[in-house]
Amino acid sequence: MPRHLHSGPGYLLQGLQLMTHPRLRWFVLGPLLINLLLFIGLSWLAVTQFGQLLDSLMARIPEALRFLAWIFWILFAAFLLLVYGYSFAIVGNLLASPFYGPLAERAEEVLSGRVNDTSMTTQQLLALAGRAMQRELIKMGYFLPRIVGVLLLTLVLSLIPVVNLIGPAIAFLWGAWSLALQYLDYPADNHQMDFRNLRETMAKRRLVSLSFGGSVLIATTIPLFNLFAMPASVIGASSFWLERIDKPAPQSN
Repeated sequence: MPRHLHSGPGYLLQGLQLMTHPRLRWFVLGPLLINLLLFIGLSWLAVTQFGQLLDSLMARIPEALRFLAWIFWILFAAFLLLVYGYSFAIVGNLLASPFYGPLAERAEEVLSGRVNDTSMTTQQLLALAGRAMQRELIKMGYFLPRIVGVLLLTLVLSLIPVVNLIGPAIAFLWGAWSLALQYLDYPADNHQMDFRNLRETMAKRRLVSLSFGGSVLIATTIPLFNLFAMPASVIGASSFWLERIDKPAPQSN
C-alpha cells in the first residue's frame, strides 16, 4: 500500500507546525530575528515607493482610458507584491543561510525519527554555516541572470495589450521554481548533492516542486506571516526531501 505523500502546500504547513518543536525552535529564532529587521526595512521601502510608482503609471494612461485604471492598479499591485515577496525571500535567505543548513539537518532528524543525540560542536556548526554561505553564492550565480531575463520579458509584455496579462503569471512561475530550488538546496547540500543535480532531480518532480515553491512565494508576500514562512519552508523542504527524493515513493508528479 503506497504511503501518504504531502502536497506542495502541505510541506509548508508541516513546516509551520514543527517550528516550535523543542529540537528546532532555537534554530528558528535566529532567522526570525533577521527576518524581522528585513521586514521593517523592505516594508518601509515598498510603502514609500508604491505611491510614487503608481502615480507615474497613471500619468502615462491616456485620459480616454482612465476608466481602465483600476485594472492596471490591480496588475501593478500584484506584480509589486511578487517582487516584494521574492526580494524578501532572496535577501532573507542570504542573510540567514548560516542558520538554515543546521535547521534542515535537525529537521530531518525530527521528521525521520533518526535522532542523533550527539550535539554538533561549535566548529562543526561554523563549518556547516560557512558551506551554506558558499552555496548561496552559487545559487545567486544561477538566479540573478534569470531574474533579469524574467524582469525584461515582463516589462516587454506589459507594453502589449492583452498579452500583458500573462506577465505576472510568468513572474509567479519563475518565483515558484526558484524558491523551491532555494529551500530544497539546504537538505541537498547536507546530503552532498550539487546544485546542478538538484535542478535535474526537481525537474522530474516539476508539478509538486512548483506547488511547493508557489505556496512559499504567496506566503512571503503576506506581511508578518512572511517572517515565519522562511524557516518553515526550510523544514518543509526537509520533509519534501525525505518523501520525494531521499526515499521516493511511486508518484505521478
